[in-house]
Amino acid sequence: MTQTQVKRNNSDVDISPLPDEAAAAKTTPMMAQFLEIKAQHPDCLLFYRMGDFYELFLDDAVAAAGALDITLTKRGKHQGEDIPMCGVPVHAAEAYLSRLIRKGFRVAVAEQVEDPKEAKKRGGKTLVKRDVVRVLTPGTLTEDNLLDARAHNYLAAIGCAGTALGLGWLDISTGEFQLQKISPATSAAKDGGELAAVAAALARLSPSEILVSEKLYADPVFAEVLADWKDHLTSLPDSTFDSANAAARLKGLYKVAALDAFGDFSRSELSAAGALIAYVELTQKGRLPRISPPRAILAQGLMEIDPATLRNLEIFQSISGNREGSLLATIDTTVTGAGARLLAARLAAPLCDVAAIGERLDMVGFFVEAAPLRQSLRDNLTHCPDLARALSRLSLGRGGPRDLAAVCEGLCRARDIRGALERSAPPVGIKAAMGALGSHSELIDRLSRGLAGDLPMLVRDGGFIASGYNAALDELRVLRDEGRRLIAALQARYISETNIPSLKIRHNNVLGYFIEVTGSHLDKVPIAPEGPFIHRQTMAGATRFVSEELTELEQKITHAADKALGLELKLFDDLVGEVTGRAEDVARAAIGLACLDVATASGELAAVRGHGRPHVDNSFDFEIKAGRHPVVEAALKEAGAADFIANDIDLAPDHRLWLITGPNMAGKSTFLRQNALIVLMAQAGFYVPAASARIGLVDRLF
Repeated sequence: MTQTQVKRNNSDVDISPLPDEAAAAKTTPMMAQFLEIKAQHPDCLLFYRMGDFYELFLDDAVAAAGALDITLTKRGKHQGEDIPMCGVPVHAAEAYLSRLIRKGFRVAVAEQVEDPKEAKKRGGKTLVKRDVVRVLTPGTLTEDNLLDARAHNYLAAIGCAGTALGLGWLDISTGEFQLQKISPATSAAKDGGELAAVAAALARLSPSEILVSEKLYADPVFAEVLADWKDHLTSLPDSTFDSANAAARLKGLYKVAALDAFGDFSRSELSAAGALIAYVELTQKGRLPRISPPRAILAQGLMEIDPATLRNLEIFQSISGNREGSLLATIDTTVTGAGARLLAARLAAPLCDVAAIGERLDMVGFFVEAAPLRQSLRDNLTHCPDLARALSRLSLGRGGPRDLAAVCEGLCRARDIRGALERSAPPVGIKAAMGALGSHSELIDRLSRGLAGDLPMLVRDGGFIASGYNAALDELRVLRDEGRRLIAALQARYISETNIPSLKIRHNNVLGYFIEVTGSHLDKVPIAPEGPFIHRQTMAGATRFVSEELTELEQKITHAADKALGLELKLFDDLVGEVTGRAEDVARAAIGLACLDVATASGELAAVRGHGRPHVDNSFDFEIKAGRHPVVEAALKEAGAADFIANDIDLAPDHRLWLITGPNMAGKSTFLRQNALIVLMAQAGFYVPAASARIGLVDRLF
């Protein structure tokens, strides 16, 4: 698959391919290079690196200037017309990229991929080679300032094998990778039943980008059922979704001979998985982040909530489209981004497994009772960085010193939290999270010794390796930072050895460092071959010399900064290798911390707001005593209004049908919604706003 085969339904702006090779040949070398690269990425805005700016030309410049509200200028002519041009500073590029991505654009970033010295060897005014090093799309972002720390950024794919559909989703910023076989919501699969089930799953996931085959994209039933997702679709060639190729691709990625250990995946699931991996390889230019082995999600193990119900219950957004006023905003008291993402994922996919629900509720109950421990852990978690996203950037070669520090800090917090929990008697779920945290003593020690206290954002800035970690680096830094002191010390020694008080070591851009002696003291100079001083230049009032010692010191000083940075980069790569070599252990620790954040946050919510533990079983019971609407109750308290009036419901077999009447604004819909939300919270593993709740498993909400 080539980049030119990707189609994107994302913008009204024309960013179609630029003029053909014959036209390009008549342009300047720089524009010819731009056009050549642009032709390989016709569906993207091309950020073309020129010095300290990313420049855009022609239609790309027009589109970007309008979207970013920046000045559109012109540079030279192409085919007799002015060339539109705009640009953004490299140091501020991420802010502009974020705005473009939010507006639905794809961006190809072209960097210099050749040392200018190598380009000069080719003679003339040869251009430095440039190539696209990355394609940014809504579903393939990793930078913190391009992402919402408290929300997943899923890239999804809809696979097809025969008449069966499968769904895959991947968050490359964390490595989470899951697959689901789609079962039709009704028997009328031919009328869009399977697609309706896909729509429900997508509503649960809210992916930033969805990959589909050209065949499926052209299907009118698909277009109708998934019309809400039209702006999120990226169409790829049908061959990208081939299940046999997908299986081979996954085996190669995980270096296994068979996928059986990961799950029993259908061909449609493999189709989706293969497309995801191929697309990530394409956009990341062959470099894959750490991706967890795919995990099978069984549809029958989750409560199904169709898109309309999801919207009307205001689970993630209020009717006005804001997060404020939603159930998620009301119950999310997590203190880490990873915990917030996990809480949202659980809320989106309530369980239909009594044992699994009970395990989550046991974790919440433990922290409801252990208030001091709960507070201690929450204080610790508050300072815990986003391990998973730092690890992903490092594995992609896109990380910096602060990502290494985030890994170190996160693992230190994990060690402290595990130590605190070992002094208690936690339930099974918390023990599992403790096991995931691990110890990581060797890695923590290496990173703690290796990293300086005040870290730059970018590797190229240097100064991130701690003093004392590497003797060679310390020596280079001494030469770089204390060059003048070393020169002064050498001058003092020469004065002492020659007994010439006026001897000076000076520097200019022509000679570099040299020793200067006035004419009255020339007879004292130890000139070669008997002495170390070598004549360089005779002036009217003084003579200039060098020595092998001074020349060596000059070379060391001159090259020390470059050498120091080069060695730092090597040491950085070594530390990154230490982290990525333990990537799975670090990823498990990240998951463990997120689980504990959700458990402690849920315990805090239950304790503060008086929520109780629901009893969930396999019966057909549904009895809620003194139930309250969690969002309305919270809003009333925040406004200082009267307390929410609790109410009961009991759908016992002899009165299964209820008729609810009353005037407008009497609370009928609030009553209906509050009970739906109580069911959802209970099966997601949270305590509920009720005095008591007995709930037989619910498999669908309407």
